Amino acid sequence: MSRSASKPLSLEDRILWNKVARTAEPLKGKSLDDLALPDDDTMDELKRLVAPRSPETAPTLPGQKPAVAPKAHPTRRIDKPTHSKLARGRLAIEGRVDLHGLTQSEAHGLLMSFLSRAHAEGLRHVLVITGKGASLGSEGVLRKVLPQWLATPPMSGFVSGIDEASRKHGGGGAFYIRIRRHRSLA
Repeated sequence: MSRSASKPLSLEDRILWNKVARTAEPLKGKSLDDLALPDDDTMDELKRLVAPRSPETAPTLPGQKPAVAPKAHPTRRIDKPTHSKLARGRLAIEGRVDLHGLTQSEAHGLLMSFLSRAHAEGLRHVLVITGKGASLGSEGVLRKVLPQWLATPPMSGFVSGIDEASRKHGGGGAFYIRIRRHRSLA
């Protein structure tokens, strides 16, 4: 399948690809300057998504109305039966996002985009991988700050529960997140 016939990468995929591309060694005879830059406004859009902003504003895609998050609720733990079903694979993890190696601002933008899309698509349970932290004895910056992000607007409007993932799904370096259901306007 040719690249032109495939569907375009999502913003999350582009962020991940740019992160990987920065760590790759160019082929012999090529330099990073020889690589073509994206001809669209992808980089501007990515910078806009990961730029520091007030917590009340949610990122929007071009041509999309700004998302208005539901009222904030304190985030609570996922109940034990649901956690057990997720850990054993009896309840599907419908989406996952890996925040390894991202800065806090990049991770915040990617997580906000991921959660708003998961909520819009009606997903119920997702996995967020933060990693455990690189330093010996360190808890990891993203691991520590994730629950704080999820407890504040606008993310708190998309999340109804959070719990540490089982060892099978990453243990201390990952979290199960239950996404709020859409409320009907009837």
